[in-house]
Amino acid sequence: MTLPISLDALKDGESFDLIVIGAGGAGLSAAVHAGIDGARVLVVERSAWVGGTTAWSAGTTWIPLTRHMKTVGEADTLERASAYLAQVVGEHGDLQARQALLQHGSEAVERFENHTEVHYRPYATHPDYESDLDGATLRGRALEPVPFDGRQLGPLFDLLRPPIPEFTVLGGMMVDRTDINHLLNLTGSWASFSHAVKILSRHAVDRLSRQRGTRLVMGNALVGRLLLSLSRQPQAQLLMQAEVTALTGDAAGGVTGIEIEQGGRRRRLQARGGVLLATGGFNRHPQMRAQWLPGIDASWCAGAPGHTGAVHELVRPFGAHLGTGAKSPAFWAPVTLRKRPDGSTAVFPHFVMDRAKPGMVTVDRGGRRFVNESTSYHRFGLAMQAAHAQAAQDPARAAVPAFLVCDATALKRYGIGMVRPGGKGLEPFLADGYLTEGRTLADLAQKLGIDAAGLQQTVEQMDGFARDGHDPQFGRGVTAYQRNIGDASAGHPNANLGPIATAPFYAVKLYPGDIGAAMGLDTDASARVRGSDGQPVPGLYAVGNDMHSVMGGAYPGPGITIGPGMVFGFLAARDAVARARAGSPAGA
Repeated sequence: MTLPISLDALKDGESFDLIVIGAGGAGLSAAVHAGIDGARVLVVERSAWVGGTTAWSAGTTWIPLTRHMKTVGEADTLERASAYLAQVVGEHGDLQARQALLQHGSEAVERFENHTEVHYRPYATHPDYESDLDGATLRGRALEPVPFDGRQLGPLFDLLRPPIPEFTVLGGMMVDRTDINHLLNLTGSWASFSHAVKILSRHAVDRLSRQRGTRLVMGNALVGRLLLSLSRQPQAQLLMQAEVTALTGDAAGGVTGIEIEQGGRRRRLQARGGVLLATGGFNRHPQMRAQWLPGIDASWCAGAPGHTGAVHELVRPFGAHLGTGAKSPAFWAPVTLRKRPDGSTAVFPHFVMDRAKPGMVTVDRGGRRFVNESTSYHRFGLAMQAAHAQAAQDPARAAVPAFLVCDATALKRYGIGMVRPGGKGLEPFLADGYLTEGRTLADLAQKLGIDAAGLQQTVEQMDGFARDGHDPQFGRGVTAYQRNIGDASAGHPNANLGPIATAPFYAVKLYPGDIGAAMGLDTDASARVRGSDGQPVPGLYAVGNDMHSVMGGAYPGPGITIGPGMVFGFLAARDAVARARAGSPAGA
């Protein structure tokens, strides 16, 4: 099938088995699964890019109990996974949907790997985020997409949303954690030298004819594999830069199709099996953002720009509504901000590369710690907001922005935010204020506008904690997850603690950035959207961040948005295709 098509290629009233709105990871997954079953599928994307936030992400996919568990020597059972999620999520997520994820996740992965170009591998050590709880695992549940040769996409490569520039090197070369470790150890081992030469040579060849590299890793690899798989489905079609203006049908009979516009042309299209929403959630919807994320500036959002929540408006006449009970309406990460030369703002999430490493500490306006810097990025973002909420009574508690502080040794070894490891090329970051440098801690505090005595005392405490290998304030480095994102090779008693002693000292400003919606449309265990009566709306499905999170606003492990998006995309597609072939209402 030639992708994409123009709206001119479709007749008014033309019918599909499944219409998918949104070409991110979850939407493409549903479309590909429907295509495997031979269904006629239309994917509608309002932007010029395929991939959504998935294309910007690490692409990690959290799905327990797959065949990949055995390859890393990890034992897992349905009971263990269920017990773990029960502790982390509790009553904040729908139990039936949670069980559906666990029971069908392995099937969804095997179906992908047996019938499409989507392939995964487990990282050697990738712990669940609450690794101290019963049922947690250190590896195997978090899968990463196998690197992908983007040249296989041919002209479709240009549809793939490029990665965040700050996550690439040398003018568009994508690197994952494995690549970074080899590049940093370029002269340390033959294996690292060989790996580095291989990927650098490949990138040099790519740049002779392209604006960026075609060796794709992380989220770009996952989306690239999904897009190639979709293109090989004989009855799949893709519309780009097309806007769904209405859903057709009524509250009683359910959703029967869509009204769509592209370049001033309009069509009404029918959906025999249903319409599936996969547009990324509400995060950039102005009114919903103001209601559910008060005080969180939209410029701090690390999600893709297409997540406007517009389809949420279209489904209200059918009785669709948001789910309730989530611990948080969104998922979070500390982010730093920097203006690019083109005037856009780079939003850089601080996931694992700096804040948990030895020689790093995060402080508030008073120069005091308020968080375990080695906790998950979601918990970190929540802690920033909780601390900042106390600023009305005590201005020194202000933690938005917070300040990630390090010394010259840590900066050289790990980098900080958008500043690469090595300690070179700092001038542009210092000049535009992204990075602040101080000859002494007092000098740094003065430039940042924080309490110098508080910062000095905090650093002295941290130096003592580093010597002892114990953090009595917040327990930094006490779990396997925390130690995994530290640096045991630094030679300190605690992989997450090190002295902050070598001048000059540096800092960047952290903001609580939303990385995805946890609150979405209320659905059942087959991703069917429920109406005001609690029953499924016939022919209406929601997956990804349009679906109320099965994790209930908690963050149990890496890839807990992409993993459920893939699995519920499979379940929704299966239900919709069966409905199309039976000619019966959804839920009947």
